[in-house]
Amino acid sequence: MDTRVAVLFALAAVACGGERRTPERFDVTAQFPHDSAAYTQGLFWADSVLFESTGRYGHSEVRRVDFTTGRVLASHQLPSDRFGEGLALVGGRLYQLTWESGIAYVYDPSTLALVDSIKYSGQGWGLTTDGKQLIMSDGSDSLRFLDPTTFRVERVVHAKYNNQPIQKLNELEYVGGEVLANVYESNWIVRIDPATGKVAETLDFADLYPKRAPFAEVMNGISLAPDGKQLLLTGKMWPVMFEVRLRPPGDTIHP
Repeated sequence: MDTRVAVLFALAAVACGGERRTPERFDVTAQFPHDSAAYTQGLFWADSVLFESTGRYGHSEVRRVDFTTGRVLASHQLPSDRFGEGLALVGGRLYQLTWESGIAYVYDPSTLALVDSIKYSGQGWGLTTDGKQLIMSDGSDSLRFLDPTTFRVERVVHAKYNNQPIQKLNELEYVGGEVLANVYESNWIVRIDPATGKVAETLDFADLYPKRAPFAEVMNGISLAPDGKQLLLTGKMWPVMFEVRLRPPGDTIHP
């Protein structure tokens, strides 16, 4: 079964044939330039700057970015045989996953100087933090809660919607006690209870960037906006980043 069809089937909120969609529940409040060469893997706002991890072999970096202009303020390039993935900041240390190498790089967030590396098992996809633990996705329905110092897995929850597992959890952001996750190869973001894995809601962003530039790939990248209330959303090699306000549940515009 095609990946996107499988995802939509699992979400159960959309008819597989596409005849019915959930009404959008967001407003775009601003747009900002984004580096169209950035294969966005991780994204978050901290210390008055946007941090971004980019992927692809030979092109992977960790960056500090001026989100209003898209200008890269500083960057650190990964070795050519490393594919950058999720990114998170906890305890004054910046952690970046790699896809297939089983290595997390640790940086000084102010200089992006490499200070350590940590091994882990399996693939690395998305990364966020609740302020104490790191929360990692690996392309399955799992969220691993890790000790930041050792990367020891302290617990695992499995994301489910209507009792169906949600696979391909990708980029993550911890917002208001929930984990927001991109579902890879889709326009969906899901809201996950980190205690149980239960998906509280599926959010459809198909209308966020419908007329994509020809080179733009899938949606990926979630960050709290500087005001701490809205979201910054982008995608792999998108030339634009959107500031989005989520409407309260029930406050929707029906198509």
